[in-house]
Amino acid sequence: MRILARAKLNLHLAILAREDSGWHQIETLFCRLELADELDIRTGDAGVRLALDGPDLGPASDNLALRAAHAFLGRAGVAGGADIHLVKRIPAGAGLGGGSSDAAATLLALNQLHGEPLDGEELLEIGAELGSDVPFFVADTALALAWGRGERLLPLDALPRALVLLAIPPFQVSTPDAYRRFDDSAHGQVGPAPAPAPAPRLHRAGDYQTWSSCALGAGNVFEDVLFPDYPLLGDLKAALREAGAFLALMTGSGSAVFGLFPDAGALRAAHDTLRAAFGDVGFIETCTDGGERADLLG
Repeated sequence: MRILARAKLNLHLAILAREDSGWHQIETLFCRLELADELDIRTGDAGVRLALDGPDLGPASDNLALRAAHAFLGRAGVAGGADIHLVKRIPAGAGLGGGSSDAAATLLALNQLHGEPLDGEELLEIGAELGSDVPFFVADTALALAWGRGERLLPLDALPRALVLLAIPPFQVSTPDAYRRFDDSAHGQVGPAPAPAPAPRLHRAGDYQTWSSCALGAGNVFEDVLFPDYPLLGDLKAALREAGAFLALMTGSGSAVFGLFPDAGALRAAHDTLRAAFGDVGFIETCTDGGERADLLG
């Protein structure tokens, strides 16, 4: 089976609490992108094998697609193994969820290839064990609110398609390091004064039907703890807004920063401006996944 593993943005990201286990309870609004990795997955003899086209991602044993295949085979109790060919297009270490999406695509493909021995809840459970972004991709929805470790999901109707300019800095931000910085800041050990704990918030489905309403609640708690040490990230966000983005934000725990634009002309003009100003930054043009590209600010 050949399957696409799409990237994501976080349009809102807050940390609600830290569990005694060390895991963090989050609240986030996921939005899927058309930018995608591609996987070719085949059932095979015993064992799981991974072939990679793209940048070196480190030890194969750490690859989430490989770990997902092992987890599926163990949970489903099916005989045989899997051969995975991964074409990597989503930048790693950028907060775009590429590894998590690869894992979810692997779970969904293997489940279908084996006659769906696991139901949706079981796949979500495996996904939550692999990472907080994986359940969103397993749910196969273009937009969703998520809580807890990402395993509590409320799928929402897709927003109209928006054009996206991704700015990829010449460095990665480790997710564990970002959470460590947040924890240290919250305890007054390093960095700026922590943001106050998020107040209780009433979420209404209508708050996420238009880009204008989504923009009102947009934010990312990691910006406060990362921007002081990575000033390029703040500069990119400001430059995207100045170039006409109606929403600019860092996604996930970084390092990618994105801008959403109302039309192709504005996107291309912003791309040209930022490429000239930030020579060591990579840029990717894509769009959100979902509805028709119309009335973006309605």
